[in-house]
Amino acid sequence: MILKRSGITTVSAGVVSPWWIAFTGLFLVVFFVLPIVNNLLNTTELATLAKQRPISFYYHKLFTDPYYIRIVFDTVALSVGVTVICIIIGYPVAMFLVRHSGKWSGFIIFLLIAPLLTSIIMRTFGWRVLFARRGLVNDFLIWADILEKPFMFLNSASSAVVGLVHVLVPFMVLSIASVLRSIDLQLEESARILGASRVKTFLKVTFPLSLDGIGTGFIIVFLLANGSFVTLLLLGGGDLKTLPLLIYQQFTISRDFQFAAAMSNVLLAIAVGCLYLQLRLIRRKGVKGS
Repeated sequence: MILKRSGITTVSAGVVSPWWIAFTGLFLVVFFVLPIVNNLLNTTELATLAKQRPISFYYHKLFTDPYYIRIVFDTVALSVGVTVICIIIGYPVAMFLVRHSGKWSGFIIFLLIAPLLTSIIMRTFGWRVLFARRGLVNDFLIWADILEKPFMFLNSASSAVVGLVHVLVPFMVLSIASVLRSIDLQLEESARILGASRVKTFLKVTFPLSLDGIGTGFIIVFLLANGSFVTLLLLGGGDLKTLPLLIYQQFTISRDFQFAAAMSNVLLAIAVGCLYLQLRLIRRKGVKGS
């Protein structure tokens, strides 16, 4: 809506140009809807390698073969494990950032965000240097007489988990900290006046009020870990099989694009399921779900 006042032409902030709406819709269709539709179409092709196969062939293979069932389970288990570790590490950091950092809060936030400005490949190679047989970790453990000879940290699930936690924990800290800042400190003071200890005040007041932040951080970290590829490939060495790695192998080695598309759709379904749970279980008070 265009308003004219004293010879000055202004545009109402509440009206959006239809051209912007059309551009946004076109962007979403081209870069979001069409790739998903293409994946769905790839899995419904009836002719593959000159053999007629039903539409459900690839999904039946994915959910009936014990090998692929184990990979789906490992993918979800790894994502949940990484997310739980991020909560355990991130909550105390977020609490310190909000309640005790004072004038250092800006510097701490910078330390959290700075690694995100670095390529994930560079950060992952940094962990490869630390975990190498003659890396800093092995040298320190040998110097401290904890190990007699270098230990093979690389190409294992534990090194992949460490790398993922390092990459994803800032998202958890920022999600929890944003909610902790909104908690009225008078609620905690009231609980203390009524005789509650610090631990009981935290368990009965602070922690329940911060569940929204934990839930948001859980969804973000879980989804990012669920689709992680580079960190698992460089630190896990291929021994830790997950759906993203298997999709990569199907595209580059087996050249089975239909099966890779089916696995991509399963990965997408897991992500959509998490977002649905967030909508149903972790929504703010006063906001009604559909």
